[in-house]
Amino acid sequence: MFKKIISAISGNSQTAKQPTPAAKQQKPHAKPSSKTNSKAPSKPEPKYNNPKHNKAKQNKPKPTWKLEDFVVPQIEGKTRFHDMNLPNSLMQGIQELGFQYCTPIQAQSLPAALKGRDILGQAQTGTGKSAAFLTAVINRLLTEPLEERFASEPRALIVAPTRELVMQIGKDAEGLAKHTGLKVVTIVGGMDYEEQRAKLRDHVVDILVATPGRLIDFMSSQDVYLDEVDVLVLDEADRMLDMGFIPDVRRIERATPTKGDRQTLFFSATFTDAIRRLIDQWTQEPIEVTIEPEQVATDNIDQKFLMVAGDEKFDVLCKFLREETIERAIIFANRRDITRNLCDKLNKNGLKAVLLSGEVNQQKRIKTLERFRDGYVNIMVATDVAGRGIHVDGVSHVFNYNLPDDSEDYVHRIGRTGRAGTKGISIALVSEDDAFELPALEEYLGTKLKLEQP
Repeated sequence: MFKKIISAISGNSQTAKQPTPAAKQQKPHAKPSSKTNSKAPSKPEPKYNNPKHNKAKQNKPKPTWKLEDFVVPQIEGKTRFHDMNLPNSLMQGIQELGFQYCTPIQAQSLPAALKGRDILGQAQTGTGKSAAFLTAVINRLLTEPLEERFASEPRALIVAPTRELVMQIGKDAEGLAKHTGLKVVTIVGGMDYEEQRAKLRDHVVDILVATPGRLIDFMSSQDVYLDEVDVLVLDEADRMLDMGFIPDVRRIERATPTKGDRQTLFFSATFTDAIRRLIDQWTQEPIEVTIEPEQVATDNIDQKFLMVAGDEKFDVLCKFLREETIERAIIFANRRDITRNLCDKLNKNGLKAVLLSGEVNQQKRIKTLERFRDGYVNIMVATDVAGRGIHVDGVSHVFNYNLPDDSEDYVHRIGRTGRAGTKGISIALVSEDDAFELPALEEYLGTKLKLEQP
């Protein structure tokens, strides 16, 4: 069998324009936001003036947050968020998320983005792209407020290709905007349509994060209007191109103010000719920021490639899961049926695991991710639906039960570990069938892969 593997390796085989009054009349459900000054009825006086009782009822005022409380030393060669002159309410969210110094993509893109320039960003997965564009978006909404707001009219729109990535971006946005008063809404397919519709129609939405398909649905039903969008963010444009979403994204882009009347932040892992054509159409004199790692795969990840027979994979995997010190592990396979069967077998063998794949409904996928994040279960079996945009702290191991057909997907898979400067371990189980993928993977990684026996 190993001869076949060796044979395979060798190659034999700015501010948006205000809508006209007429345009407003076309939005019968849109209503101005309003603040009420009415006070709730005062509580009746207690029958007995018991000082001890009254003291117990008193609520201590929360201490006012001050920037001086967020101390980050200046270090040569590093950029602090303090250096960006951001609003205090945003800085408080940054502190609570544990951010201190900017990653390279943040340090290089934020100064121009905060000035309203269009940005074209390219960086490896897990480098802080989401925090970069969210910081720019929130800063703009806080520093350039509009007096008149209507329901169903977001000021910032973020479009991403997958439900998981949209949910992750929405969660990150809520964390950063926690103390700003800004309203964040996420809309994706596979979730309760009427519940999402109510969030759009009944609230003044500041930041809308959406998948293309579901956003088109709400645009068609006139439940969302994009003519007040000040900032348009397109994340993982290459993935949207691969998934056939570009016609939908074109329609979405045309519904927003023209380039020059809005700020566009465009992020993509790769800049192909097709992506370059979209950049020319959708951005105006963008600042290009490219963060090239020294290697395609981060040095923080210890990569192992183990030669195993196809019928030995499961036993080898179980041995690692039982004997290794595993905080959290993600096991990737290429097909839904493989992940489903693998998850079932792991549970039957006393290894508690959960499944994340496209055939699992969205509500269950969200609950699965939360259980995995919160540590109720530390093994997740997944298709490439979890390869991009799933940010879970503390993933110590990534297993490739199958090598992916696309070498780029391999890098995205193992990028779930070794994040934010931590160390991670990637283990690929290479059988006869997988061996045919090795030459292309070696070329993509730019290195000769060392095959070991388990």
